[in-house]
Amino acid sequence: MSRVQLALNVEDLDASIAFYTKLFQTPPAKVRENYANFAIADPPLKLVLFANDGEPGTLNHIGVEVDSTDDVAAVIARTTDQGLEQEVQDKVTCCFAVQDKTWVRGPENDWEFYTVLADAPTMSCAPADPCCPA
Repeated sequence: MSRVQLALNVEDLDASIAFYTKLFQTPPAKVRENYANFAIADPPLKLVLFANDGEPGTLNHIGVEVDSTDDVAAVIARTTDQGLEQEVQDKVTCCFAVQDKTWVRGPENDWEFYTVLADAPTMSCAPADPCCPA
């Protein structure tokens, strides 16, 4: 199942976690320093909160979480065929998870299409860094 990802900048992470837990009747799936994410079933949504990463109440980024690396590869192939510019990233650590992904460049916003491969101990790092699992 694919689901849209909405990543928001928040000022008070604890207050935001409490609000979204009540609003969507779902506790966070992951909470780390200045970070939380929710895997909401209804509506299918991956809600990501970043504290101290931008103007509170603003959009951090948008994306689509897909089930597998094959699904990411299908997006890469389709968008390449359509002549859309993108940045492909394999086995990168982002948001405390190892991911395969592509960032498709839009006129105003880039769209992230990704699958989670494993949990990670850090917010982000380059694929060659020792903090990233192989």
